[in-house]
Amino acid sequence: MSIFNLKSAYSPSGDQPKAINNIVKNLHNKIQYQTLLGVTGSGKTFTIANVIQNIDKPVLIISHNKTLAAQLYNEFSMLFPDNAVEYFISYYDYYQPEAYIPRTDTYIAKDSSINDEIDRLKQKTTMSLLTRKDVIVVASVSCIYGIGEKEEYAGMSLNISVGDKLSRKKLLEKFIELLYVRNDIDFSRGTFRVRGEIVDIYPSYMRNLAIRIEIFDDNVERIALFDPLTSKSIETKHSVVIFPANQYISSRAVREKAIKSIKEELRKRISFFKKNGKLIEAQRIEERVNFDLEMIEQTGTCSGIENYSLHFSNRKPGEAPSTLIDYFGDDFLTIIDESHVSVPQLKGMYRGDHSRKQTLVDYGFRLPSAMDNRPLKFEELQKKWKSVIFVSATPSEYEVNLSNGIIIEQIIRPTGLTDPPIFVRPMDGAVDDLYAEIKKSAAKKYKVLVTTLTKRMAEDLSEYYNNLGLRTKYMHSELNAIERAKIISDLRNDLFDAIIGVNLLREGLDIPEVNLVAILDADKEGFLRSQTSLIQTSGRAARNADSRVIFYANKLTDSMKNAIRETNRRRKIQKRYNKMHNITPKSIIKSKESKVLEMCNLDYLDMDQEIKVSKKDIPKKIRLLREKMREAAQKTNFELAIKIRDEIEQLKKLDLET
Repeated sequence: MSIFNLKSAYSPSGDQPKAINNIVKNLHNKIQYQTLLGVTGSGKTFTIANVIQNIDKPVLIISHNKTLAAQLYNEFSMLFPDNAVEYFISYYDYYQPEAYIPRTDTYIAKDSSINDEIDRLKQKTTMSLLTRKDVIVVASVSCIYGIGEKEEYAGMSLNISVGDKLSRKKLLEKFIELLYVRNDIDFSRGTFRVRGEIVDIYPSYMRNLAIRIEIFDDNVERIALFDPLTSKSIETKHSVVIFPANQYISSRAVREKAIKSIKEELRKRISFFKKNGKLIEAQRIEERVNFDLEMIEQTGTCSGIENYSLHFSNRKPGEAPSTLIDYFGDDFLTIIDESHVSVPQLKGMYRGDHSRKQTLVDYGFRLPSAMDNRPLKFEELQKKWKSVIFVSATPSEYEVNLSNGIIIEQIIRPTGLTDPPIFVRPMDGAVDDLYAEIKKSAAKKYKVLVTTLTKRMAEDLSEYYNNLGLRTKYMHSELNAIERAKIISDLRNDLFDAIIGVNLLREGLDIPEVNLVAILDADKEGFLRSQTSLIQTSGRAARNADSRVIFYANKLTDSMKNAIRETNRRRKIQKRYNKMHNITPKSIIKSKESKVLEMCNLDYLDMDQEIKVSKKDIPKKIRLLREKMREAAQKTNFELAIKIRDEIEQLKKLDLET
């Protein structure tokens, strides 16, 4: 019996059964690389889900962007509700890496804004991988960045059972060693509190769930899970395992060894700078590292501790760092979604990181060992995975060659949908023509995706259409993963009619309500108007039976011709199949729920909207808002705290009125 339990009202159809059988057979035959060439809307995710159901190993799904990762996470969570489906992306809403510009003598300190919920999900991912086998991790390319050592993280976990001989003092010392912080007033994720012989801890990987440990006469008498807000007991446990609050953790012995090693490297580096007449660099590195060492000695960690990761591991300089992939063990399945984009990203991450860090090392901001805090090189990554499935509607030559000709085509859609027809219209007058097209779609409750070549044009076009009465939204690269997910959710829920952006390929916009994709300046050859990009962008309209694509251009380029030719080839195959099987194309029906937004819904309060909530849900809504108000106040975001307070008051009045 498989460790994965796929739950769906649908069965494989069209090209899916053949694709599933071929992929599973290749996996059983130990074929390392294969490519699933599936057109947009052909159910590649469902095919992969059926493949997963037929294997008994953990699965890593790598996506090239956070929004698409969120979409995949939603889908796999619904398909595998009984299994551990996890989400591992960069937890920064905003990230400015540490850098130095010698030409202007400008040092840029690391600056970031951490999304607390995504941080929790990352912690939960590593915990799941260490405690169970039926794990599906949907990750962005950030999964190849170094994190704490698996052995240290697992070895530092604390197993507590009822009846254990354990003093309160020893328990608190262990929590501190696991990098949890005592806070008897503000009990939140990553903290613990003490009330007499009762010790509560809020594990960093749990949400709205904490652990209560009751000790009497140095014996563990009771363990329970409870709601940290209401203190209501939820479940009594015989034993629990508590994992560290941070993946960068080490035992006292390892820490002492690391401190000694860092001091020795510092001594050599100061000597090197002085010998070469670089006195400023020598003073700089001495002050910075000594400050970090003092923090590590006192608290077990420091800001930027990842830059000392080499000293906390058994690695030699230059060896591959420990990453999320090491938590999977020796046998797991890797699926690279939209591989034509994801693979180049995976290849390029090391080079960009190396160049920035080399400057920091040369000018005394970091020790040379900081170079080993890095993403994996692509060849190192290849050594770690055993079975790989590349998934793309337009795989590149690299994936095709690596797969040794094992290309599994999935052109037929289970819904009978064909690739949308492509029409070419002149770019002159395109703005007015597109305005009319959006109005037509909006009248039928359909949605439109518009892609431009420049950010300025996307912004101006969105503003222009809004002034004319259309409801449009500009999608830009500075939005974080959850904000993008919310825009997509709002579009599907009819809060506006069109999304306008520069590169909508990266957004994961597979929306059934979209019946028109408009590509402006389609004849401007380049990355965003290549054959691959044109086919991929056109595919965003392939989930609706009434869909079509418009290329706005003043001439036909080779990329346009090839994209139209390939689309027509696929349409011919699809139409022939539909005729043979008497199939009438039907638009895809897809749930509008978003698991990511469900977890983070309070991050996006719209105080101007009319409050719509049933009477029985008002107390729960008030409780959640109070928690959010407290968090906002703690972060000194008093403006948001006041807005939330006002909404609470509105809910109280609504409760009295009803």
